[in-house]
Amino acid sequence: MGERLPIVVLVSGGGTNLQALIEGAAADLPVTIRAVISNRPGVFALERAQRAGIHTELLDHTQFADREAYDAALVALIDRFEPALVVLAGFMRILTPGFVNHYSGRMINIHPSLLPRHRGLHTHQRAIEAGDSEHGATVHFVTPELDSGPLILQARVPVLPGDDADTLAARVLTQEHQIYPQAVRWFAEGRLQLVAGVAQLDGAPIQIGAPDAAPLAQR
Repeated sequence: MGERLPIVVLVSGGGTNLQALIEGAAADLPVTIRAVISNRPGVFALERAQRAGIHTELLDHTQFADREAYDAALVALIDRFEPALVVLAGFMRILTPGFVNHYSGRMINIHPSLLPRHRGLHTHQRAIEAGDSEHGATVHFVTPELDSGPLILQARVPVLPGDDADTLAARVLTQEHQIYPQAVRWFAEGRLQLVAGVAQLDGAPIQIGAPDAAPLAQR
């Protein structure tokens, strides 16, 4: 494999999307995970990283006076590892505009809904209560407004009769593990960019929901 893109992954929980990236990097995903950083102690994501021989850091948000102070310390910590891309993998923090703007165009997130539907938390239950026929996950560039950055890639799953939040979440999660490494791959290969606030793949604007959008994961 040629040159690998250095990335830092931010986590708050179990880290299944982190695991998908670890396994991808061990295969043919052209990235090096320089560090995994958690805002919460004792989460399983840190153990996943340690098992893979990846450097881990804990920066506990409860030890800071406010969000701005925490984000300033987090920027300083991340930048020690000089990542080309910051990957949010279940990082359960609302980020300050200063933090987001510092990494503009080089920070992505995965959200468990078909954005712009169901921003925020409890997306699976909300999809069921709304009577949605389909649900899914979205990879997007991070901007200061919560879950509102330019869309990169989506995966869709049906909402089945008898689904509860847990069964629907499990179906969505299997798709997350496919599309997040794909989006990271596009970025690492120089195919994915944020240009003047527009997500572009191979120099063309990404149009989620357009007639030619379905095969994106196969490109």
